[in-house]
Amino acid sequence: MSEHDISITVNGEQHELTVEPRTLLVSALRDELGYTGANVGCETGRCGACTVRVDGETIKSCTRLAVQADGSEIETVEGLSDNGDLTTLQEQFQEQHGLQCGYCTPGMLMTADTFLRENDNPTREEIREAIEGNLCRCTGYQNIVDAIEATADQLGGQR
Repeated sequence: MSEHDISITVNGEQHELTVEPRTLLVSALRDELGYTGANVGCETGRCGACTVRVDGETIKSCTRLAVQADGSEIETVEGLSDNGDLTTLQEQFQEQHGLQCGYCTPGMLMTADTFLRENDNPTREEIREAIEGNLCRCTGYQNIVDAIEATADQLGGQR
């Protein structure tokens, strides 16, 4: 099988790698580059555990081939914190008990972070709609919604 050389920037760091045409972006991030925050869940785009941002757009990285990301700027959950300090959103997920097993958490964080960049004063219904593409089998979503709402309240449009 032929291979392709690609160049991607992940969380501000440039990477050159060689991938097979069938390599999923989530696999390249995890297996080739060591960014293990994006989890492989359903491999169909339904669970959201693999959510990342590509060129500012939130996507499910199990539905995109690595070669399609050539030349792109990618943000993973590892890139949310600043020098290892938790963001307000991450702190609120912790304080509001918005995570249990943690498997869905990276995707939830990426989805919520993007949502809050676009909507700094959401209603609870808007929050629920924003995260509807991310499945959680542990929390029942109440605490996740609480965490996102508390983040919006705390930031008060300061993003």
